[in-house]
Amino acid sequence: MATSISGSTGVTFPAGGVGNTAGAAVGTTDTQTLTNKTLGSGLVAGASLITSGTAVASTSGTSIDFTSLPAWVKRITVMFNGVSTSGTSNHLIQLGAGSVTSSGYTSTGLNLANAASPSSTTSSSGFILGDIASASAVIIGYMMITNVSGNIWIASGTGRHSGTACFTNGGSISLAGTLDRVRITTVNGTDTFDLGSINIFFE
Repeated sequence: MATSISGSTGVTFPAGGVGNTAGAAVGTTDTQTLTNKTLGSGLVAGASLITSGTAVASTSGTSIDFTSLPAWVKRITVMFNGVSTSGTSNHLIQLGAGSVTSSGYTSTGLNLANAASPSSTTSSSGFILGDIASASAVIIGYMMITNVSGNIWIASGTGRHSGTACFTNGGSISLAGTLDRVRITTVNGTDTFDLGSINIFFE
């Protein structure tokens, strides 16, 4: 017959159980650090493994920042919903560790408006979205940024702009510290956002 145990003291099971090792019980409301545990897919039922940011209207300003990202983040997806700017400078996504990193990227973006002869552009100051360079372009798409190991991140994305035209991209960056922010801006840093919204989710 089960015994009810109450009080403020912990409960420790003696050796001889599973694995023949002693261990403490895990409480549902206790603050405890668990080690050597593996969570199966069914153990987080009802909980989301993806955290969504708050969508930001991309209708003003020269940059949009998402900050205070937790240190455990391994993948970030930046989503563009009908985004446009006032000028022809290409869109950039920059990462940061304490401050925004604006150098050291290896990044290439393609404009697939002409499938037979796509145009390309590169950037070392951020992940470039594509060789779009049009003030009338309205961007719908995403860029996925994934942690390889340590502070090394790679990015790739795709989307639509200017009617039926599409873009794609890829790149990498090694940050000096743990990622904690993402900035969306333009190559020249002076064109202003004038349409749409941008959001991120991270996991």
